[in-house]
Amino acid sequence: MPARIIALCNQKGGIGKTTTTFHLARAAVLHGRRVLVVDNDPQGNLTAVAAADELAEDQAGLADVLSAQAPETMRDVIVPGVWPGLDVVPTSGVTLGYVRDELVVAGAGRESRLRGALSEVAGEYDLILIDCAPSLDQLTINGLTAAGAVVVVTHSKLFSANGLAQLLDTIDSVRQHYNPALSVAGVIVNQHEDKTVSGRTWHDELHAAADSRGLRFLSPPIPKRVVISDALEAAKGLDEWGSAEATALGAIYADHLTAIEGVQS
Repeated sequence: MPARIIALCNQKGGIGKTTTTFHLARAAVLHGRRVLVVDNDPQGNLTAVAAADELAEDQAGLADVLSAQAPETMRDVIVPGVWPGLDVVPTSGVTLGYVRDELVVAGAGRESRLRGALSEVAGEYDLILIDCAPSLDQLTINGLTAAGAVVVVTHSKLFSANGLAQLLDTIDSVRQHYNPALSVAGVIVNQHEDKTVSGRTWHDELHAAADSRGLRFLSPPIPKRVVISDALEAAKGLDEWGSAEATALGAIYADHLTAIEGVQS
């Protein structure tokens, strides 16, 4: 049975898409899933923490798979992840940024290159998570076209609330033109500050906006905690961190994963 493919998206940077992808992958591995994460962001941050070994700048990766100028297939570029059961489609150097520009001027079929490449290996995994770039460009459109479901990762902040409608319009456009089966598995609020008035206010605004579009608002939000980013930077799961707080936070990611997979199944 082919893997479930889930893209994590938001055009705004710094909201924790990579962090969320990493900790959801850990939750899936702990439940015995075979997981592939795809670093669909030219910054390559997911590769830096999820790949088992440090990669050379000229390491073949997603850029080579998406480019018409390179011969590599998806199977050629996959590398082992930091945990058994995890593999990574890496991004290193600046090459993916160049391929993004190549896709802008490419012809028919440019939106489905990632979908076609993943079809080669999808049967070998239970779950594929695509960490999309902080933009609404051809890389993100490729991620959405390849996915069966998308998770919107956002902040309980003013500008995140304002950008939600734009992102959902892009998702609707991809559904209309390239991927009619694409569903929105849910909205995850990340780095939430429940003790601030603005945090609570914008959380409620986002919840209302999601409800108005018929979207699932995943609860509880991920709180703003240093241990979440510390574990990421150390390339460790929250369960490996050794504190009760970290374990409890890991359980939230596990609950969100269950909810997300339930929507897509």
